[in-house]
Amino acid sequence: MFNDKSQKITSLQLAGKEIVVETGEVAKQARGSVLVRCGDTVLLATVCMSPEPKEDQDFFPLTVDYRERTYSAGRIPGGFFKRENRPREKEIITSRIIDRSIRPHFPEHMLNDVQVTIILLSVDKDNDPDVLGLVGASFALGLSNIPWDGPIAAVRIGRINDQFVVNPTFEEQEQSTLNVVVSGRQGSPVMVEGNAHQLTEEQILEALKLAQEHINQLCAWQMDFFRSHAVQKLVIEPPAIDSTLKQEMEKKIGDKIRAALRVPEKLAREDAIANLTSEALKELKESYPDQTSTAKHLIQDIIYAEVRRMILRDKVRPDGRPFDKVRPISCQVGILPRTHGSALFTRGQTQSLATVTLGTPGDMQIIDDLLGEYKDHFMFHYNFPAFSTGETRPERAPGRREIGHGFLARRALESLLPNEEEFPYTVRIVSDILESNGSSSMASVCGGCLALLDAGVPIKDSCAGIAMGLVKDGETVAVLTDIIGLEDFMGDMDFKVAGTRKGITALQMDIKITGVTLDAMKTALAQAREARLHILDVMDSVIKSHRESLSQYAPRMVIVTIPVDKIGALIGPGGKNIKSLQDETGAKIEVDDDGRVYISSLNAESVDAAKVYVEAIAAVPEVGKVYHGKVMRIMPRLGAFVQFMPGKDGLVHISELDHRRVERVEDVVREGDEFDVKVLEIDSQGRVNLSRKAVLPLPEGMTEPAGRPPMPHGRSSHRPHSDRPSFRDRHSGHRG
Repeated sequence: MFNDKSQKITSLQLAGKEIVVETGEVAKQARGSVLVRCGDTVLLATVCMSPEPKEDQDFFPLTVDYRERTYSAGRIPGGFFKRENRPREKEIITSRIIDRSIRPHFPEHMLNDVQVTIILLSVDKDNDPDVLGLVGASFALGLSNIPWDGPIAAVRIGRINDQFVVNPTFEEQEQSTLNVVVSGRQGSPVMVEGNAHQLTEEQILEALKLAQEHINQLCAWQMDFFRSHAVQKLVIEPPAIDSTLKQEMEKKIGDKIRAALRVPEKLAREDAIANLTSEALKELKESYPDQTSTAKHLIQDIIYAEVRRMILRDKVRPDGRPFDKVRPISCQVGILPRTHGSALFTRGQTQSLATVTLGTPGDMQIIDDLLGEYKDHFMFHYNFPAFSTGETRPERAPGRREIGHGFLARRALESLLPNEEEFPYTVRIVSDILESNGSSSMASVCGGCLALLDAGVPIKDSCAGIAMGLVKDGETVAVLTDIIGLEDFMGDMDFKVAGTRKGITALQMDIKITGVTLDAMKTALAQAREARLHILDVMDSVIKSHRESLSQYAPRMVIVTIPVDKIGALIGPGGKNIKSLQDETGAKIEVDDDGRVYISSLNAESVDAAKVYVEAIAAVPEVGKVYHGKVMRIMPRLGAFVQFMPGKDGLVHISELDHRRVERVEDVVREGDEFDVKVLEIDSQGRVNLSRKAVLPLPEGMTEPAGRPPMPHGRSSHRPHSDRPSFRDRHSGHRG
């Protein structure tokens, strides 16, 4: 791409595609930077680190920002603002994927700010940039002096026609029954994120195994490059700990901490630990006045070590459950009177209030995607208020955590929704977390499924989710079902699995250690299936299938498809026809460019009335058939234009208004009059000639002349009948 003596280039053929990485030409003030290219998709990945750690920092401040420039697709941003603003959901999800993949490989004691920035510079329609961005982040970190135990890599696995596909194109992803991103290091996965169409645990494991084979190849490629371009890594020493203080702290509160950790109820357990911590710090303040921060860390170390010792050695969980037991579950549906569907799902001390709102196509969310705008008919919004954990925190816009949890729950349910022809509604699910002590995202899946059933949405199967944990020390491993918050915080893995009785629909895995074996994941998936089936049994006991009818407060909707060339007739000039129809029927009518017409209303009769009109738009008038029409316009010397079908007018010539001779059109009909008309002729241009006379009974004593020729549009081809005698009759003595 660039040509410079300092430029370093490496490439790899992976699954039939060439990945090219270049460094040394751009963004040279960053500690590490690379350009990654596959096809015409190009990304810039950079890493920077603050020279000193933040004071009083007690966590690793890593920030990952993946951003897409719209110029990369040759587009100008849509909407009012013509520059990139807040990140799209895709950018947030990709940032989270990269963050969760690289975070476990930094030193545990590292407190310096680290920022990873990935910018999409060019994109084609074949290569999804998210996995390339993660590979770029790994290259940039490996080429920097930032301490980091890499490399890592990522691939996407799809499944088309029962065959796995590595890094499928955008088009292939649309056809795929699996879309999962797997990241890992040499020999073991690190992060999993994706969805499936009810694939079995065996099929998922097969996909993970295939992904690991390609990850190994990508990692080996990076290691070869790093060896030839070695960079001296900075050494960040762990903070010095006073051994006397550590021993005194263990002696003073060790036994008390062990007792507090066995309190089953979350708030009581946290209060007990908080009181112990406060008392210990007060006592140590006199002897160690400058070691308060260190003492807090030591207490956390004691808690961490004790929780893991309880699980691995004593085979005891903090709340006393066996490793494979799910907490008590309760479900309720229909709890909110005016929502279209609602459910309250409680598992232990985690609780989700889920609601479903059904809308029309006009309620669909317009997504300004990088490759163009599209409309989304399914939304899942997750809210995590501070009171759910007993904390005080101001309400703000949803953060990355809320976006990520909502996206995972959406993935779990999306493939189970009916198709648009069967159920044309826009569907919005909101999960408000009222209590949280472990896996609120999986509670949202369960609550969302129950709310869909309560709303009458004909989903294909019921769906439930569960979070699995893992604690590992050497060769000793414990896999935990339905982890609580403490086990998540102190454990080594958070593996969320959602699905139906038939198979998995979504999964997400994060680990804090350098890797987890496929055997451990196999055990976790097996335990997750047993837990999922148990949860589904409880859910089925409350509501097993969708309600037969929608809520009385939900709109009724039908889809009518009309020919595209009839759309103009339905809408009318300036929207006149469709506005008039909506006013007359009370229904809301929305038209797609492909001819689909969505008719909705809270009143089923309004929908039926509008449907009759719209269906008539697509009908073709038949010669000889009688229709009921309305006079729309009078032409004094020519006749009357009558609307005899929705959006379709025809001419009733003055000679066809009545059996008797008509001198003035207004003497017979006026605008707004309604009467039956017969179609006499449709000419080559589609113009329709009508007759009112043809459906009127003949006056007494009058006979219809035979052999009347067809009437051309706009003029009569025969003499009109009238009471006035002809010239010949008058002069032959005829008086009628």
